[in-house]
Parts: sequence; C-alpha cells; structure tokens
Amino acid sequence: MTRLLTALAVLLAALAFSAPAFAGDAAAGKVTFEQLCWTCHGMTGTGDGPAGAALNPPPRDFSIGEFAYDTDANGTAGEDADLAAVIKQGAAAFGGNPSMAPWGHLSDDDVANLVAHIRSLKK
Repeated sequence: MTRLLTALAVLLAALAFSAPAFAGDAAAGKVTFEQLCWTCHGMTGTGDGPAGAALNPPPRDFSIGEFAYDTDANGTAGEDADLAAVIKQGAAAFGGNPSMAPWGHLSDDDVANLVAHIRSLKK
C-alpha cells in the first residue's frame, strides 16, 4: 500500500510539473496589451483600435475567440503555443499580415500573460 501511495504521489507531481507553460496571469497580460496591442486590436480586443482602422485585413477580433494560425502544424489552430508564436515572431512569419509586428523581446512569462489576457477577451 505504501508503494502504491508513493507511486501515486510521484505520478501526481509529474503531472503538475508537465502542466502547460501558458497558464499566465490575465491581469498582468492586460498591462502589456495596453502598452503594445490596443492601438490595433482596441482596448477590448475587438479589432477597433485607432491604428487598426487603416489595416487590411483588419486586426483580429479577440472577442470571437477564433484564431487563424497553426504555427506548430499539429492540426489545431489557435492553441496557446500558436498565439505565443505569433506574438513573438509576428504574423508574417506564418503567412499573415506583416502589420502584426513581432514582439520577440517579451519574456516567456510576458507572452504567457498576454495569451491569458487575450483568452479572457472572448465573449
């Protein structure tokens, strides 16, 4: 019984450490969003920012919660890793609009927080 409990504890610990790295802080991500993203995507993420009006195609509307890129080619577009890749490398790296600038200077934590905030904008 002790071995079983020990094995279970090890398994649970392993699962905890293998959790996705994108469990970011949406409130912290909002701060970054308001610094870097709102001018195109709008304060509420609907793509209605003042600079976004001049873009064709228009900036993505995050309130819909649909995303175009499958950056890791795993068959599922719009996963956290896909959003992170577009944020860090820019949309042009994946065939998208070059107006979506790469924000490669952001830390992984900043990107995870930004992804969490973007997810929180879905209505």
